[in-house]
Amino acid sequence: MARFKYYLCADMFIKDDLQQRWWNLEAKLTERFGKKPDTEAVLFLIGMQETGFVQQQISKEQKQDLMHVAICSILKPSGYYVLEGNDADGWPHFKQIKELPIFDLIEQENFLKDHILLYFEQQSF
Repeated sequence: MARFKYYLCADMFIKDDLQQRWWNLEAKLTERFGKKPDTEAVLFLIGMQETGFVQQQISKEQKQDLMHVAICSILKPSGYYVLEGNDADGWPHFKQIKELPIFDLIEQENFLKDHILLYFEQQSF
């Protein structure tokens, strides 16, 4: 029984640490952009960073493409995707090389947040 409590506490600590690191990132991004971003907004920013794509008007399809690039980019260091190259317009193309874990919605969001945080750490943000 004590073991179970230890693992439960360790898991809670990991989630609390993730949440605190996420709040720190949100605070930095809020300071920089003047608005608190949600996970989708952060992925959108990463997609823009990775592609260099900046435009006044961005279509829904372009936004989805930018978020796809972001997800592939943040999951690349964990071995889920590999960059195959860029197309003629400079957009990166990725190949999935490992199946993504099956998570419920909250676990999926935490998985993405953890990889987003790693991305920003690697960017020295």
